[in-house]
Amino acid sequence: MAKHSDLGSGTKAVHGGYEPDQTGAVNPPIVQSSTFAFRDSAHGAALFKGEGEGWIYTRLGNPTIRALEDNIAALEGGVHSFACASGMAAVNTLVFALLSAGDHVVLTDAVYGPTRLVLENYWSRFGVECTAVDSADPQNVRNAVKPNTKLVMIETPANPTIKITDIAACAKIAHDAGALLVVDNTFMSPILQRPFEHGADIVMHSVTKFINGHSDVVGGIIVARTEELKERLAKPWFNLGGTMDPHQAYLVYRGVKTLKMRVLQAQESAERIADILSEHPAVAWVSYPGLPGHPGHETHSRQADGPGSLISFELTGGLDAGRKLMDSVKLMTLAVSLGGIETLIQHPASMTHAGMTPQQRQAAGITDGLVRLSVGCEDCDDLLDDLLDALKA
Repeated sequence: MAKHSDLGSGTKAVHGGYEPDQTGAVNPPIVQSSTFAFRDSAHGAALFKGEGEGWIYTRLGNPTIRALEDNIAALEGGVHSFACASGMAAVNTLVFALLSAGDHVVLTDAVYGPTRLVLENYWSRFGVECTAVDSADPQNVRNAVKPNTKLVMIETPANPTIKITDIAACAKIAHDAGALLVVDNTFMSPILQRPFEHGADIVMHSVTKFINGHSDVVGGIIVARTEELKERLAKPWFNLGGTMDPHQAYLVYRGVKTLKMRVLQAQESAERIADILSEHPAVAWVSYPGLPGHPGHETHSRQADGPGSLISFELTGGLDAGRKLMDSVKLMTLAVSLGGIETLIQHPASMTHAGMTPQQRQAAGITDGLVRLSVGCEDCDDLLDDLLDALKA
């Protein structure tokens, strides 16, 4: 079951990555062990040479973690995944593995704030260059490419503007330049978008979000499309040390079983909410790819199976009105993150993207009044009652 590539995404989410072992356990056991015993000295030596089957040390691999890695690889259509301690551990592992001093990255400007922050403020200290552009226009990506460009890193939909980037167009630009395309697929999950189908080389997720889905685990994952990329990533991944632990992996694996149901439920509610917001007199604008007027609507419809459940909007009263709205909701939770079963509302300019300068936020389209709504799995009528009551305030 775990190896079948012709299964539907819901079936892969439930069964991918694990087959009952000799105990018959339906779910993968939590193998809470730092180290593993060898059958004999020859067995230990063979494993360290990369020969034979077995486990050595949990930072290098673990049965529980492997079940999750195989599950996500199956969902995304990659050859292998690397589970990380956080989404930012995944970002830093990628840079550590694939770039050297003098190399250059082209990055979506409205990306998760800390991703841009570490590239511009920390990796730059070691000679890695970064150019952040509005990747919703592929020409901006093309113009930013240099002879030393090794990675093009995009997030689509972008965080938190919900701008859409054409994955296939960016893949061609990257490959023509001899670079790799990395896609942060956190906002969509493999249920709605599978970037490998459009030419991406590497897919990454903050599994904290939709994949886990219960706001109780922090984690990240990197998925490689080819064996060659798997080999390039493997040693840097475990040598850098930002690997996931077995209990984290078990919880995420448990969460992924309901991924399709959660994603589709939240999306159904988000479509209703976005429609109502777009017609509300207190709302200045709404950014949601399911709305026909969204600039990326056509591109997103071509590369994804649905608009998802993230909505950004701004009130006609600007920042002060947005703050009043967030302080007035009662059912929705004022908190950062996204993709959980509960609906979350937050203010990116003062929260998740506060590390960017005001000029950087303005250039990326992250206005001071922008409110980001991550629609969860509550009854939609209850969410609408809460939101409309808050809008009256």
